[in-house]
Amino acid sequence: MHLDEPLSDKEFNELDKFLMSDRVGDEGMTMDALHGYLTAIALGPEAIAMAEWLPLVWGLPDQAEPTFKNEKELQRISNLIARFMNEIQITFEVAPQEFEPLFCVMEQDGKELIDGETWAWGFWEGMQLREEAWEAAWESDEIAPLLTTIYLLGAEEIEENELTLVDTPEKCHHLSLQLEASIPLIRRFWAPLRKSGVTTVKRDAPKVGRNDPCPCGSGKKYKACCGAEPTIH
Repeated sequence: MHLDEPLSDKEFNELDKFLMSDRVGDEGMTMDALHGYLTAIALGPEAIAMAEWLPLVWGLPDQAEPTFKNEKELQRISNLIARFMNEIQITFEVAPQEFEPLFCVMEQDGKELIDGETWAWGFWEGMQLREEAWEAAWESDEIAPLLTTIYLLGAEEIEENELTLVDTPEKCHHLSLQLEASIPLIRRFWAPLRKSGVTTVKRDAPKVGRNDPCPCGSGKKYKACCGAEPTIH
């Protein structure tokens, strides 16, 4: 399968089953948490290599890997997660209006309520990978209130006086709706500022052409002086 192919229902369930297994730690991510986590990485201030963010998915001590049956299973699960990430990135690039957080839905008193807490926790964990870089969004009058919603739903600890904002399923439902509506705005904020994560080395001087005068001052062309091919003896 190519990395740009979305997961089929069968593959989604396969990854879900693995993440729910005993081989992943108690703090490991479920599919909804993983979706939130990858979303934060996909739209945040800079690109992050998979080698950095993947270990946190497992929730194991010292960022250890699960015990895979063999190399083939390792490659299989890693590939599914990479494609899950690419699906999010491609949606943002091609059809951002179609993006939907992977929220859970619960039924209470005959009503369906959205539970976005686990998704928000994953997103919050993704933000922590570049906590200092996210400060620019916290300083934005437009974006800070949107991040506060994610904080209330997803942070490990919130202030005691904030607990009343999330103490019923109905309140969490309304915050989850606000969170879903905020994602396009957060993405739009970072889009022009997002860094590739690759360091670009700027030349102090223009590149010397092979037919240009050699900068050493010999008077010869660069290709016949300092730019000459070394002689092999």
